[in-house]
Amino acid sequence: MLIYHHVASDTPRVSSVTADELRGHLQHFKDNNFQVIGLDVLIAQLRKGEPVAPNSVVITFDDSYENNFTTAHPILQEFGYPYTIFISPGSIDKGDGPLLNWQQVKQMSDDGVLVANHAMRHEHMARPEAGESQSQWRERMKQSILAAEDKIEQVTGQRHQWLAYPYGEYSRELEQLVTELGFIGIGQQSGAIGNHTVLTRIPRYPAAGQYADLKDLAQKLRTLAFNITNYHGVNPVISANPPQLKLSLKTDDFNRNQLQCFAGSEVLQPQWLDDSTFTVTASKALNRGRSRYNCTAPSLSNKGYFYWYSQPWLN
Repeated sequence: MLIYHHVASDTPRVSSVTADELRGHLQHFKDNNFQVIGLDVLIAQLRKGEPVAPNSVVITFDDSYENNFTTAHPILQEFGYPYTIFISPGSIDKGDGPLLNWQQVKQMSDDGVLVANHAMRHEHMARPEAGESQSQWRERMKQSILAAEDKIEQVTGQRHQWLAYPYGEYSRELEQLVTELGFIGIGQQSGAIGNHTVLTRIPRYPAAGQYADLKDLAQKLRTLAFNITNYHGVNPVISANPPQLKLSLKTDDFNRNQLQCFAGSEVLQPQWLDDSTFTVTASKALNRGRSRYNCTAPSLSNKGYFYWYSQPWLN
């Protein structure tokens, strides 16, 4: 699954692709026989335990930007590819910046675009604010999620109950709330998707800025999801710094000695506790804010493909 934000040449590069770059991505999918499917199709496959084809691609856009309608939408219509926009209704109501208006959202919905939830006001959701109790935070998050979903349904008639976490930030407590509300949770950490992907932390690859290059994108399209059997209670909101990542996974399709993990530019040496469980820890404390550990290993059965897992952290 890919995540885009702006489609423009005059917006921050880190979150942007140009119209020509987007067209190039879509042409690459077409020329290389990728199967671009809607997020609804992917979620149905995951819920039913059906296999996800390795050449499947899902296209998503975050943050309700107007250029999604004026620039991206006509290009995607030209190719006939389904896609999803994750919007924050409260931000649209306030007119915070160059955002979509409700008439444009309705037009996109009428044209077949899937419209889903990015929280009411694109707020930080993973943990309580200063002075806020856990129960107050939980109620505030519940209201944000449900109010956004209600507004989307009111305007478009769509109610998918998919939440893309603003800034990609989530916690075990937020995952629990998302599950209780009957929602799917979608992050911004990189990684492929498979039958064992947890439905409150679905990954997406960034496709903008430095990641818009087709060579980089083509490699991401050749990744597979590790079959993780136990996350050992990992919480993205860290309590120890640096945090330790402990995972148990099936290792039949990669060599354990070829597993590599990274914290930024630092190479982390996995410590195997047994045939299926390893730990990794950065050598120094993580910076304030968002960071990640990435782990990857080449597939034995799919030449040119790599397994990929990204663990987001919030300090």
